Amino acid sequence: MITTELVFVRHGQAQCNADGLVGGPRTCTGLTNLGYAQAEQAARRLATEHLKRPFDMVYAGPRIRLVQTGEIIAQTLQIPLHFDDRLDGPVHGDADGKPWDAVKTAANGGPHAHPDTPWAAGSDTWNGYLKRASKNLSQFIEENEGKRIVFAAHGETVITAHTLLLDIPIGSPAGFTHNHASITRWQHHRNRLGQTRWMLDRHNDTEHLSLLTPEPTP
Repeated sequence: MITTELVFVRHGQAQCNADGLVGGPRTCTGLTNLGYAQAEQAARRLATEHLKRPFDMVYAGPRIRLVQTGEIIAQTLQIPLHFDDRLDGPVHGDADGKPWDAVKTAANGGPHAHPDTPWAAGSDTWNGYLKRASKNLSQFIEENEGKRIVFAAHGETVITAHTLLLDIPIGSPAGFTHNHASITRWQHHRNRLGQTRWMLDRHNDTEHLSLLTPEPTP
């Protein structure tokens, strides 16, 4: 039997993504037209299963691209939308608004390359972010036991879920692909003996985006 279910929808393409900029709170201006279309397609796909087994609510973090994605999903499903700062992405410090290529060159790699070193002045470390985000996600799971929850999420939140629920050591070099508006689903199962475990039902599912213009490869 499935008890708790967590569905992570990565936000649609944002303007900062299209421009190759670090999209911190100062820089995120929201979704592109393609990003809106991506989020709408994800919402329509969730609406089909919502008719059979309803979701309870949508959570979104504070950055505009998450807010807009969450609004589209909540309006389509006609369920409550809750904003929570615990779903915010990494702190980018002085990198906010700068081209990612320049930030990675200056730091000799992206956030994952040197996971215990900030990638810019005032930024998180990657491992520091994962520890904080894992603690926050654990709180969400405890608070929403027995519910079906949709998250309008950063890609980093998807990585956090996998790190936490697969019990991957912090600092592991392994990574996960996460496309815009992709769907990732975790289900908490309980068998007839009362034994429980988390099961990854799907990761980075983009079937619903097949009719949209694909994003250019970076």
